[in-house]
Amino acid sequence: MTIIPAIYIRHGNSVKLKQGKISTETIYSTDPVFIAKLWRAKGAKCIHVVDLDGAFSGININREIIKNICTSVDIPVEVGGGIRDMVKIKEVFSLGASYVILGTVAIYQPEIVKKSIEKYGSKKIIVAVDAKDGKVAVDAWKDVTFVGVLELVNKLKEMGIQKILHTDISRDGMLAGPNFVEVEKLLESGLDLIVSGGIKTIDDLIKLKKYKKNKVTAAIIGSALYTDGFKLEEVIKTLEELELNNY
Repeated sequence: MTIIPAIYIRHGNSVKLKQGKISTETIYSTDPVFIAKLWRAKGAKCIHVVDLDGAFSGININREIIKNICTSVDIPVEVGGGIRDMVKIKEVFSLGASYVILGTVAIYQPEIVKKSIEKYGSKKIIVAVDAKDGKVAVDAWKDVTFVGVLELVNKLKEMGIQKILHTDISRDGMLAGPNFVEVEKLLESGLDLIVSGGIKTIDDLIKLKKYKKNKVTAAIIGSALYTDGFKLEEVIKTLEELELNNY
């Protein structure tokens, strides 16, 4: 299970929101590229980047920052946020992203998901299934649809998607622990699962790691990175040791 530090970019800053609400914004750094280098130095093997300006307005003003992140670290970078057509997908890959994360289009324009898989391959495209009370949320989480999480996941599987990213919006940024009940349900799909939202401690990650054979392939860490009780390098080392011991 890969531990993936998250960098959320808004107005050029590295920030964090609670439950996706702008009113809760905390600026962690004015230099997201430095933050990416920091997490790499502490052992990260992948970086998760979300362009919040793109997600909220559809205008991608952080291209250069994202490009600099991708070129400044020697590990894969997955990028999401407001990527809703083939032109933007191509642009994000051209910036150096290893993976593109799609979200809203999976609901409103599923043909974009299909086309992206055909062009770039299923290993390069990740779909974010962001949910509130079991229903899929779109447009930077402003709108909650009537589409159930499992309903969308099953459709994505039929399209050929291999990897999904699930965020429980109610837990995002709240340090309340993952929604393990929802994780259990999503694992039934057989797809690779990236878990996000609420992860606070290494105990949360160890519990997720128990699901490894059931394809919890990664966990995204956001707010916990900036708390005293969570040391990225120590967490990565501990989980690697558990791996070596066939935990």
